[in-house]
Amino acid sequence: MIYRELGGTGLKVSQLGFGAMRLPMLDEGTEKARVNDELAIPMMHRAFEGGVNYIDTAVGYGNHDSQRAVGAALKGWRDRIVVSTKNGYYGEEEADWWKKLEDSLRLLDVECIDVYNHHGISAKRWGEDVEPRVGRWMRKAKDQGLIRHVCVSFHDNNEALRTIVDTGYAASITLQYNMLDRQLTDGIAYAHEKGIGVVVMGPVAGGRLGVDSDVLGSVLPAVRRVPELALRFVLSNPNVTVALSGMSTMQQVEENLVTASDPVSLSEEDRAAIDEHLVRLKKMADLYCTGCGYCQPCPADVAIPKIFHRYNRGRVYGLWEAARRDYAQLGIDWDKGNKADACTECGECEEKCPQHIPIRQQLKEAHEALSKEADS
Repeated sequence: MIYRELGGTGLKVSQLGFGAMRLPMLDEGTEKARVNDELAIPMMHRAFEGGVNYIDTAVGYGNHDSQRAVGAALKGWRDRIVVSTKNGYYGEEEADWWKKLEDSLRLLDVECIDVYNHHGISAKRWGEDVEPRVGRWMRKAKDQGLIRHVCVSFHDNNEALRTIVDTGYAASITLQYNMLDRQLTDGIAYAHEKGIGVVVMGPVAGGRLGVDSDVLGSVLPAVRRVPELALRFVLSNPNVTVALSGMSTMQQVEENLVTASDPVSLSEEDRAAIDEHLVRLKKMADLYCTGCGYCQPCPADVAIPKIFHRYNRGRVYGLWEAARRDYAQLGIDWDKGNKADACTECGECEEKCPQHIPIRQQLKEAHEALSKEADS
């Protein structure tokens, strides 16, 4: 395993982190869902044995059961593992924030949390909640020795990232970065330059790069599997400290350990080849729907930009398995909007589309392609 300094914290952490968001579950999809300890704990122990010493969880992960499972896995390992979790409370009641911290300490069964994050920070949340109020509670917890380092998980743009970095408030920042989403590249470099640890979540794009793709699998002859290519891409960025992989099977643990133990993630020539390939694919994607949203709202509530985004993931990047899986989830819970077969062909969308896309026809094509079985 290869280790890197986590900013100015003094912590030496494995470049592969265990993301405990996608642990194997029992009764998955139900209110009774809970982490399958018989599968999850051996996975975490194998990662620890392989040199992983950074594990990240949060209050809501695993149907609110991930922290407990991580705590169980830490037995006998606590003094060798850097533990990260998150607090997503931004209300007015200080007692409610402290209750979440106390629950985390109890569930993880630790006296002190190494990396404690404000969960899901944006510029708006920073300015309205953390800076004037919630940050004081975080500092108080640090002063009391309940947490070692004040950190944040981040969801916004480069400008907001620079703003937070410049405050000197956070010792490390956990953020999104992968082959398909490189918008924070400049902000990551800036954070590293300022001595802030950079922890990347979603190196395989929330599972979208965890599947086979003839298009992406042909970029580098020496790396045929897309998940490995995606992880190597993130680890080859010298400004990244840790890449969190949300591992859900023992096979993923073993494969990631091999990749993260290789001192050469990708050469400069490899990264240049990937960049050139992705730029070419992006130009191709821009010939289709760009997701501007001008076609919305749809009278039949068809989620046109979402549908075309999934469709492009398949026809441009070859990620059909992930595209079909995500399409099947459209309209369920938080992913609002109807599938393409709800289109009434009224034509309102086409009148508003600046690219003059034949939306009605392409919705039919998208529905046919995305509704196929994954192995068809």
